[in-house]
Amino acid sequence: MVSRVLIALLFLIAVPAWGSQLCVTCHSAHYVGRGSCIDCHRGNPDSERKNIAHERIRAGKYVRFTLGEAALMKEGQRVIDLLACRRCHSSAGRGNSLTTNLDGAALRKTPKELVQSIRNPATNMPDFALTEEQMTVLINAIYSGSLARKPDQIAPVKVHFNSAGRKDPDIFSTKCGSCHRIISARLGAVGTGDIGPNLSGLFSGFYPKTFRNDEVWTTKNLDTWLKNPRVIRPWARMQPVLLNEIETREIESVIGSVSNNSASKEGR
Repeated sequence: MVSRVLIALLFLIAVPAWGSQLCVTCHSAHYVGRGSCIDCHRGNPDSERKNIAHERIRAGKYVRFTLGEAALMKEGQRVIDLLACRRCHSSAGRGNSLTTNLDGAALRKTPKELVQSIRNPATNMPDFALTEEQMTVLINAIYSGSLARKPDQIAPVKVHFNSAGRKDPDIFSTKCGSCHRIISARLGAVGTGDIGPNLSGLFSGFYPKTFRNDEVWTTKNLDTWLKNPRVIRPWARMQPVLLNEIETREIESVIGSVSNNSASKEGR
């Protein structure tokens, strides 16, 4: 009995950073040199009650970003770019502020909450149908991007997800909304269609370069496309959209209002 007590005391003296935490009464210690358990996993190390000890905890697979795995970080950024997350969100201080700031969400939300928000997307957010591996990589990338950022420095984003109360339907909803959706900095979420791509952030540098030959979308390119999509892409299924000059300017204004959004950074 005495020997066990001595071993325990030596254990605590040798590793004060994490040996004094109640976490190690249930979990074996690992990556000792990186500091305490909560530095990576969060939680409450002062309680033996699991519902308290595991408050806002991060599972091991969601804290791999703390290990500095270059391959994981590179893949995480590839997934963010592939999904074009920054055309609506800001992550690692870069992106549009059309909807939730992912840096702020990472500071407030648990991995489970982040996963649920992606698996069950809000109105006008695409359903990416990610595999478990892709989801794990993405969550790590989101958490990594939030490092060194403070919640009080991240302004909340207010988004209107319906058009209730508007006196007249906007031109985008009338002309484009049956096939497309968009989150506009000026009108909020408009459009109801899922046939065509989501056009949020179309004129920002965070939207995929899908106009022609890896070209970005501009007001001029959009005008050319609307007049006859098959001039740009012979196999395009979209029909020409006949607009007068006022309607064209209105649609460009709805889509392009993000270009004047002060929260957009490094993407143009």
